[in-house]
Amino acid sequence: MRIGELATRTGVSVRSLRYYEEQGLLSSVRSASGQRHYREEQVERVAFLQRLYTAGLSSRTISELLPCVDAPSAAATDAALGRMAEERGRLSAHIAELVATRDALDRLVELAHLHRSTQPAPAPGCPLGDAAADTDAAADSGAGTGTGTGTGTGTTAESATDSAESGVPAGRGRHNALA
Repeated sequence: MRIGELATRTGVSVRSLRYYEEQGLLSSVRSASGQRHYREEQVERVAFLQRLYTAGLSSRTISELLPCVDAPSAAATDAALGRMAEERGRLSAHIAELVATRDALDRLVELAHLHRSTQPAPAPGCPLGDAAADTDAAADSGAGTGTGTGTGTGTTAESATDSAESGVPAGRGRHNALA
C-alpha cells in the first residue's frame, strides 16, 4: 500500500509516517518511481508506535525499545524493561513537579482570597499584587524564605535580583516562598 493509504488506515499523517521512517521506526520499499510502499503488517506497527508515543516516549527511546519487538531475546526484553522503568521514573518526577507547582498556585489563590476578605471594601483590580506584597512582608519578617521588595510589580530585573538573593531559581517565580 502507498503512504496515503497507510495514513488513512492508521489515522496518522503522511508527515508523521515519513518522520517514523526517517527515525528508523518504520520501513518501506521504494518503487521504481520512488514511491513508498508498505506491507500490510505496517498498519499494526504504526498503531504500536502510536501507543508508545501516547505513553510519553520519545522517538529515541522508542528506537531503543524496538529490538525487543523486532528480535525478541531475554537481553532485549531486559533492556526494554529497564528503559521503560527509567522513563516511568522520569515521568513520575515530572508529575511531582507539576503537583508542587499546582500546590503553590493553590496557596497563592488562598492568599489572594484571604487578602481580599480582609479589605474593608473590595477594591477594584487584582488582589494578587497585594497578596504577593503581603507574602513578601511575611518573608522579610522571617516567615518565609524569599526576600521580596513588597512592591508586587514582579519585574524581570526585580525577580532576577530576588532570585539571586533568595536562592529561588530564576524563572520559577520569586514567590515560591509560599511553598
